[in-house]
Amino acid sequence: QVHLVESGGGLVQAGGSLRLTCTASGRTLSSYGMGWFRQAAGKEREFVAAINWGGATTLYADSVKGRFTISRDNAKNAVYLQMNSAKPEDTAVYYCAAAISPRPDRRAVGAYDYWGQGTQVTVSS
Repeated sequence: QVHLVESGGGLVQAGGSLRLTCTASGRTLSSYGMGWFRQAAGKEREFVAAINWGGATTLYADSVKGRFTISRDNAKNAVYLQMNSAKPEDTAVYYCAAAISPRPDRRAVGAYDYWGQGTQVTVSS
C-alpha cells in the first residue's frame, strides 16, 4: 500500500508560481510512474502531467505545456509540480497519483493505482 500526501497548494495571483509536492509513505516511489491530475469544481478530473519511474520521460497536457514542470527526487521519495505563469483556469484541487506498472495511456485516470487526498490551488485574476 502506498500513502500519498500532496502539499504546497494555496492562493496565487495570475502570473505567479507555486510548487506542489507529493510525498509517499509505505513504499518507495522509485519504481512507480507518477502523475498529477486536477479537478475543478463541477468538472471531471483531468490529466496534468506524468513522469516515468526514472524521471527521463515526461508528458504534459496541452493546457499546461511550457508553464508547468513535473520532476521527481527518488532519494526523497517525492514528486513535484512546478507551476509557473499561473492562470485563473488552473484553479482546481490537484492530486498526485502512482502507477504500479506501466500503462499504455498515462493520461488516463484508470492508469493509476494510488491517489493522494488532493491540495487546493486557487489562482486569482
